[in-house]
Order: sequence, then structure tokens, then C-alpha cells
Amino acid sequence: MDTATSITPAMSTPAKAAPLLSEKTRTVLGSLLVLAIFLAAWEWGPGALGMPEFILPRFSRVLQESLFMWKNSDLLGHFGITAMEVVIGFALGSLLGLAVGVALGLSPRAEAMLSPYILALQIAPKVAFAPLFVMWLGYTIYPKIIVAVLIVFFPVMINVLSAIRTVDPDMVNLVRTLNASRWQIFCLVEFRSAMPALFSGLRIASTLAVIGVTVGELVGGNQGLGFLLVDGEGQGNTAAVFVAICALTLTGIVTYGAVVWAERRVLHYLPKAATSTK
Repeated sequence: MDTATSITPAMSTPAKAAPLLSEKTRTVLGSLLVLAIFLAAWEWGPGALGMPEFILPRFSRVLQESLFMWKNSDLLGHFGITAMEVVIGFALGSLLGLAVGVALGLSPRAEAMLSPYILALQIAPKVAFAPLFVMWLGYTIYPKIIVAVLIVFFPVMINVLSAIRTVDPDMVNLVRTLNASRWQIFCLVEFRSAMPALFSGLRIASTLAVIGVTVGELVGGNQGLGFLLVDGEGQGNTAAVFVAICALTLTGIVTYGAVVWAERRVLHYLPKAATSTK
């Protein structure tokens, strides 16, 4: 007696092949590809569009000018001066914003009294203060640092203030039931809760510090990248202006990167959802 049997071969699901490149590597390669496309467009785009050199110099021309300025115009020295002013202005403005933000966050009455004046200081254009600082302090590094401090101060202060005000009251009450002192409550709960917001403000401030220093150097500077920018503009040297702009951009990128690096180290022990860095 024949019995028709249907034999179904066992099908095994093949294991999913591991990606050749990690997600981080693909991201880096994609970013480098975008940079390569941008530089290629900068190099050959002006010529293809018939754009003269004094309007938009080629990338290779800017590189040549940067080497010339490195050897003959002390580009490295001017870069170091601007970087020093950015670091000092960023540090002082951040510390001042942190102190005022904490003080106002812990004292609603003080915030109500001082907030109109702080807001007025923020609304007033910082460019208008730069010539005044130059008249007071001369052609030194101090006017540039003060302008940077004024610009950096507000974003740090407002972020810290908002974070202090939005601390979970249940956490404060919990620590208070353990007989914690006022200082311990601040250190263990309020300040730790404000750290993600603090670093968010520092990220913004790191880019604004470069703007503040540049404004000061444009208005009344005899050294620094802002001075080189004005000097190149006065000579009609567009390539030199681009060199100064690229150097200022590099300064801002390094400053921002330092803040991100510090954020990852300091907020390493906080939950991922509480940090602004993934």
C-alpha cells in the first residue's frame, strides 16, 4: 500500500550578517564625504561660474594665503591671542552666569528685583558697548574679554535659573527628611539636577564667546584674528579675510568640542535621558 508522504525539508533561518561598518564609522565617513563635496565645490565652483578671485577665491588660493600669513603675518600668534581671549571670556562669563543663575533660582524675591535690569542688559546690543570699553581700557585684550563675558553670561544664567526652579520637590523633601542641611540639599539635589541644563547653556555660550571676542577685535583691535580680518578687508585681500574667518570657525569648533567632551565626562553617571549628549 503506497502512502504518499510529503517531506518538508527543515529550513534554517540564516543568521543576520553583521554590518561591515559600525554606525559611528558610517556617520564619520558620511560627514567626511560632505566635507569633501563642499571643498570640491569651493575649489572648482567659482571657476565654473566665472567668478573672479577677488569675489570668491578658490580653496587652494586660501590655503596659499594661509601659508603666506603663517610665515609673514604671524598667523599663529594672532590665533593664540584670539583663542586666549575666547577661553578667558567664556570661563568668566560662564562662572558669572552660573553664580547669578543659582542665586536667582534659590531666591524668587531677588529674581523679581533684578530680572528687569538683567533683561535690559541682555537686550542692549553688545556691539554698542565695544567702542566704550575700548575708550575706557584702550587697545588691550580687556575690552574683547568683557564683550565675550557679557554675551556668554545670559544663556548660562537663564538655563541654570530655569533648572533650579524646576527641581523635583519630592526629591528635595526626601533629602530633607534625612536631616540634610541646606548646603547638602543644594549639592545633592538642586545643583546635580541643574547640570544638564548648565551644559546646554555652555554649548551655546562656547560659540557666542567667539562672536564676542571677534566683535571686540573688529571695533578696536591691533592683534588677533579680528584684526587680521579687518586688515585683509582694508587691503582688498579676500583670501586673507577667508583665512581669518576659517581660523575663527576653527576656534569655535574646538571650544564647542571641549564643552561636549567635558559634558560626556561629567554627566557620565546620570541617566541617559537626563543628558543632552547621546
